[in-house]
Amino acid sequence: MTIDPILLEVLRNRLDAIADEMELTLLKSAASPIVKEGLDASAALFNTRGETIAQAAAIPIHLGALQFAAQRIVRAFPPDGMRDGDAFLLNDPYDGGTHLPDITLAVPVFADGRAVALACTMCHHQDVGGRTPGSVPTDATELYQEGVIIPPTQLFRAGELDENLFRLLTRNVRLPEVFTGDLMAQVAAGRLGGVRLRELFAAHGAPTVVAYIEELLSRAERLTRAQIEAIPDGDYAFEDWLDDDGVDIGHPVKIAVTLRVRGGSMTFDFTGSDAQVRGPFNSVPASTMSAVYYAVRAISDASIPNNGGCFRAVDAVLPEGTIVNPRPPAPVSCRTATIKRIADTILGALVGALPGKMPAANSGTLLVMAFGGRDPETDRPFVASELAAGGMGARPNKDGIDVIETDVSNCMNIPVESVEMNFPLRIPRLRLWNDSGGAGRFRGGLGLEKVFEATTTDVMVSHRGERFASSPWGLEGGAPGARAHAFILRKDGTREDLPSKKMIVLHPGDQLWEYIAGGAGFGDPRDRDPAAVLADALDGKISTTAEYGVVLTPDGTAVDEVKTKECREALSRTRARS
Repeated sequence: MTIDPILLEVLRNRLDAIADEMELTLLKSAASPIVKEGLDASAALFNTRGETIAQAAAIPIHLGALQFAAQRIVRAFPPDGMRDGDAFLLNDPYDGGTHLPDITLAVPVFADGRAVALACTMCHHQDVGGRTPGSVPTDATELYQEGVIIPPTQLFRAGELDENLFRLLTRNVRLPEVFTGDLMAQVAAGRLGGVRLRELFAAHGAPTVVAYIEELLSRAERLTRAQIEAIPDGDYAFEDWLDDDGVDIGHPVKIAVTLRVRGGSMTFDFTGSDAQVRGPFNSVPASTMSAVYYAVRAISDASIPNNGGCFRAVDAVLPEGTIVNPRPPAPVSCRTATIKRIADTILGALVGALPGKMPAANSGTLLVMAFGGRDPETDRPFVASELAAGGMGARPNKDGIDVIETDVSNCMNIPVESVEMNFPLRIPRLRLWNDSGGAGRFRGGLGLEKVFEATTTDVMVSHRGERFASSPWGLEGGAPGARAHAFILRKDGTREDLPSKKMIVLHPGDQLWEYIAGGAGFGDPRDRDPAAVLADALDGKISTTAEYGVVLTPDGTAVDEVKTKECREALSRTRARS
């Protein structure tokens, strides 16, 4: 078939638009705050081989893993046997899923009487059962403690809901109405994707659209390989650490990777990473590969079609029984922290492969917490989620951005108003954490300071932070970002310092204080533009200019250029002697 380049671009953008419309439908139809406000859900389209053909601008952790889920579904339910109106779901991390709250739902799309595509969504459900509200216990020691496990399963048959299965699922969660709302939002998004694809088939013919999709996959592969070929062949190694696994507190967990570049191919070898852990910070291959796929796309031209062809040039070595490829029934509920550290490690390796092009380390953490209990006003159980970001690492030519989700998670902060209106919680303080961004020629983004207070009832908290024991690393002389920390201020005035992971209970009047890490700096702080240092001081983002060798006038409103020059020269002499 002769490929019309104009039609190719039209179809490419139309497919992306369908995925984005599915995503919007899911977000606007969902019932839970973690989806409506935190945007913790994703949508994508797949061919019947389970290969991504288009995806929404959503959560990289989901989008990379969805391909594994789609492939598992087509193995369990061959497309030749699918019928219009069917829908399939799974969440088993050892059978196509990632962790139990993330449920994948797939709707087959038909043309000329046969299934030619899948419209899939992945949604983080507010609660899927297990031993703690929110289904993310930081001290779980086996998968069965984390919630209901769903193998590849059929939910709808030719448009008819399997009521027995549905009742089984809703009976095993704490918030059946919320669970139902989010699950049916996934169904609606998948069916909408089917409607839009059928409209596309009607306009251009299903054989033409399918053929052009294959061409888009092939072009994505060729263009990605060309990008990889621009990287010098070699082995690039790096390692980074998780604070601990939530069970063996204070024992760091190593993530190691060697990136091997050979021509137009990349292999990510995780040999040297620590063995799987007792706590819930293990990452199954689908989760680990989502970080790998993110990194490949992050260093590639954004104009490359965003589909599964990009990943044909990528391979990985995931030693069995390690943190990046555990054996069942190892717990995995808190694997987001591990995926983020895997991404940090990969990006650290890429610093050697792409010198001068990579940013300093981001905060390396997304504060993910679940608050749960029984609301005395309604006498019903409640589950609230928290997704709080830290600072972005400085870039080679720009400061990092303050309090923003980066790399693999890409969620939104849960608004204060949403929490206080719906749950027995109050947030008396939310602000930038001054001085938390690493100094440098370009400064790291600031982290976050946030306080949570229980109001009318006891609240169980699944507390899961990171970067309490290690700092985001700077580049080219940039300073590291500030480490995270947290403590409880009890109603009686006593203070309890917290590790990064712990199951805790807040009583009415108790406050949980969180400080989320800042991003690291890039370049020597003495090379920072004094005007930028002054602006940071006036904005209250830094409390001292000494690290930059900048001297302000006595009233603090201007730079003393003479004294600044003298100070920087003195600092240069001191460092030269040392």
